[in-house]
Amino acid sequence: MSHTDQVRATGEATLAGAPPVTAGPADPADRAIDAADRAADRRERLVRVTGQVGVGVVFLVAWQLLSGPVANPFFISEPAAILERLVELTRSGELWQHLSTTMTETGLGLAVGLPLGVVVGVAVALSRTVGPWFYPYIIALYSLPRVALAPLFIVWFGLGLGSKVVMVVTMVVFVVFYNVYQGVKDIDEDLLAMARSYRAGRGHVLRWIILPAISTWLLTALRLAIGLGLIGAVIAELVGSSEGLGFYIKDSSNALDTTGVFAGLVVITVVAMLFEQLIAAVERRVLRHR
Repeated sequence: MSHTDQVRATGEATLAGAPPVTAGPADPADRAIDAADRAADRRERLVRVTGQVGVGVVFLVAWQLLSGPVANPFFISEPAAILERLVELTRSGELWQHLSTTMTETGLGLAVGLPLGVVVGVAVALSRTVGPWFYPYIIALYSLPRVALAPLFIVWFGLGLGSKVVMVVTMVVFVVFYNVYQGVKDIDEDLLAMARSYRAGRGHVLRWIILPAISTWLLTALRLAIGLGLIGAVIAELVGSSEGLGFYIKDSSNALDTTGVFAGLVVITVVAMLFEQLIAAVERRVLRHR
């Protein structure tokens, strides 16, 4: 029985005074199959993680061996030098200062951009009259290059935190909007019609139909938004800032310090990868029913 049919059967049975349709307890055979599936998933995850680590190790070893005999370290640095620089930055506390600044900008931008994108996406997707009025203008705003807007944000909001947060918001809000908009458009119309026939309020439709239906789209949007948020914060810092990972990368580049540039890029990459793993864990837990 599909999700729509099950919800319809539950509603009809409730209206008729009969108990709702529920799934019965799993028998031992089903539990054994589930256990085998979980074991297979763990093996597959182990193979995937092992392969990912192996690729990274091979890449770093090749980079270290090629730096010097084949390529000039001045241009590509080397993993050993980058690691040494990261240790120095950590001991001096400079790394935490730049990292905390960039993460603060990214976090505030995500805190504003994520709910804004969700609200606008749901509103435009559900509105059959007003929504189409705004949709082409949203596309037009999305086409504007945020890199070119960064100097304008600095003029409007100054060199402080405000311009960086606005840059992150503009990077995040559109990807969230498009994912939510498409997720709402893909909801089964029969399910929405059934909810309206039972006189379900907007809050009930949003809670029990729309949000569960777009959960996958929301997680995908979150995964993309974190990477774009970091990019937006770094771009804003490159244009004008006195601290942050983007500032450190620009300062190292001005000093022709290739190792410093790569050190900043490595930190950004590691942060993005950690957030990716966190979202993947949340996704496995939230979408376990699938």
